Parts: sequence; structure tokens; C-alpha cells
Amino acid sequence: MTMSALTRPGERDRLVVKFSEIDWLFSLALCLIAGAGALMMFSIAGSSWEPWAGAHLLRFGILFVVMVVLAMVDLRVWFAIAYPLYGAGLVLLVLVEAIGDVRMGAQRWLNLGPLGSFQPSEVMKLGIVLALARFYHSISADDARFSWWLLIPVLMIAAPVLLVAHQPDLGTAMLIAMTGVAVVVLAGLDWRVIAAGIGAVAVAVPPVVMFVLHDYQRKRIFTFLDPESDPSGSGYHILQSKIALGSGGFLGKGYGLGSQSQLNFLPEKQTDFIFATLAEEFGFVGCFSVLFLYAVVIFMALRTSALAHSHFGRLSAAGVTATFALYVMINGGMVMGLAPVVGVPMPMLSYGGTVMATVMIGFGLVQAVRVHRYSEVTSGKGTFL
Repeated sequence: MTMSALTRPGERDRLVVKFSEIDWLFSLALCLIAGAGALMMFSIAGSSWEPWAGAHLLRFGILFVVMVVLAMVDLRVWFAIAYPLYGAGLVLLVLVEAIGDVRMGAQRWLNLGPLGSFQPSEVMKLGIVLALARFYHSISADDARFSWWLLIPVLMIAAPVLLVAHQPDLGTAMLIAMTGVAVVVLAGLDWRVIAAGIGAVAVAVPPVVMFVLHDYQRKRIFTFLDPESDPSGSGYHILQSKIALGSGGFLGKGYGLGSQSQLNFLPEKQTDFIFATLAEEFGFVGCFSVLFLYAVVIFMALRTSALAHSHFGRLSAAGVTATFALYVMINGGMVMGLAPVVGVPMPMLSYGGTVMATVMIGFGLVQAVRVHRYSEVTSGKGTFL
């Protein structure tokens, strides 16, 4: 075989063109958020790369390469794997019910032996977006607005939500549900249906809280409403987080000088409450800067969604962006005492490889939508399926 046959200049040129189409400003914003997270982990570990900052940067570096590679994948491949990925996610969630590991009273993990363990619910965060995007790609705008077809996405969302909620993992179940609903709304759901849905949820919340949720989940909600009722118990997390937020003031106490985090008053300071750590050391200015970076990422991802020529591309990019935005909103509300503590981390800023992998793979899809934004994805005969 000749060298020219091995290198295939035409294909190499196409890869170069695809590489140049990646949104590098978007990628830079992700790097800055991950860098800010590493900076805070270095501080709260006593100016040490161990045990969090070094591992955080290493994971991000690997997953950044994964994102770039996934950006080269044609949208028709993403389209083809949409239903299989969703189906595989459901099977894995059922396996968790049957043989999953139990930790801290929850059955959420599958043990992979020497490879460690993972949470199949993370697969579903991307699977639900792709499956719904493919479904709405194949039906008309009128059917998406309101028809009996709506029962199918309702069932597609309900199945994983109920399985995840049963583990129990209320935070992830809420995230999957809200992401799925966001895709359905973005697909063109009639506003009257949206209003009716909001009303139904409002009516259903009180009985669900009182008779469906576990005791500890119900306690979290009551604690959110009145954290001072148990300041040294269930209200401790929220109160310490508020102290850290308030004590930072406008400019913060200074890098490495946050008393709540440095003296271990603030729980989960490297994961769920790292934003409170940031607020204590860098104040309002630091928080605003990081939130601005999140806003840039969300805006640029939505712009990519708007530029896509295919309905599948638009909805899949928007769905991934909705998941990311919900992470930020839920964690921010939780840290500020505006939402119950449900164990949702701040993406890219918090320590943890599972959520970072989900986010970066999702952004690989967003970048693929940008790189292949002129591609037409069809669902008729002769398509790439």
C-alpha cells in the first residue's frame, strides 16, 4: 500500500476543515471555568495539588480531548445512536434495581469490577436529549404543538425519572425530568399545554411531598424553608453556606483566607458547595466573573443550536445546553438557600469526574452540531441509520 493511500489527502483536508470549525472561544470559556475550580481546590487543600486540584485538571484535559474528537463525529452518527443509547440507559437503570451497589442508603451504582463503578443515570442525561431530539425530528410541527403523539415523549421521560427516583436520587430524577420537558417545550409545544402542565405540577407538589417522598427528602424541603429550626443538624449545610457567601463581601477575604472552608466548617467544600468557597475568598466579583463565564457558555451553545440546519441538531444542542443551565441554576439556588440541598454539583467548577464526563460529552455533541451545522439529517429511506 502506498503512502498516499494511507494518508488519504482528501479525508485529511476534511478533518482539518472540521477542526477549524470548532468553537474555540466556547472551549476557552470551559477551560477558564475548570481552571477556576482547580484554583479553589488548590486553596482549600492547603495550597496542595492533592487530593483534588491535580486530579480535576487531569480529568478535564482528557475529557477536553474527548470533546474535540466527538466534535468530528457526523450528526447522522449521533442520530443513529439516539434510540440505542436511550434503550441502553433504561436497561442499565433496570440492572441497578436488580444488582446495583447500595451506598449510604441509595442503590445508584453498577459495579464494573476492576474498572470501578458508575451511575447509569448519567447515561440517561444524554440519552433522553438525543432520543427526544430524534423523535421530534420525525414528526410535523403541528404534531409537536399538540397531538396524541405527545404521549410518547411523556412516557420516554417518565420511565427513567421513575427508575432514578426509586434509587432514590431525587436531584438526578429532577434534572432528567426538567431536561426532557425543556426539549419538549423547545420542540414547539402549545403554550396552553405548558400552562396546564404548570398548573398540574403545582397541584401535585403538596401530596407528593407529604405522601410519596422519603422522610429524609421531605426533611430537606422543610429544612430549606426553615434552616434555623435545626442549625446543627439538617440545616447545617445551608447555614454554613450562607455564612460563607455573606462573609465574602464585595472582594472576598483573599485567596486561601476563607475561614469557613479552610477550617472545615463548610461541608462538601470541594463538590456541592464549592461556589460558596469561591464567594468567601473572592466575594461578589469572583462569583459574578464565574457566573458570567457560565452565561457565555450557555449563550454560545444556544447560538450553535440556532445555526443548525437540521431539527435534530437544533434540539440536541439546545437539550444539552438546558442540562448544563439546570446544573448551574440548581446548584446556585442550593448554595444560596433558594433551593433544597439535592446533591447537584456546579458543573466544571466542582470536583468529580462523573458529572464532568457527562457535561463534556454533551458539549462534544454541541460542537458536532456546530461543525456539521449545514448537514441535513433525514429519517426516510436511504439515510444513515
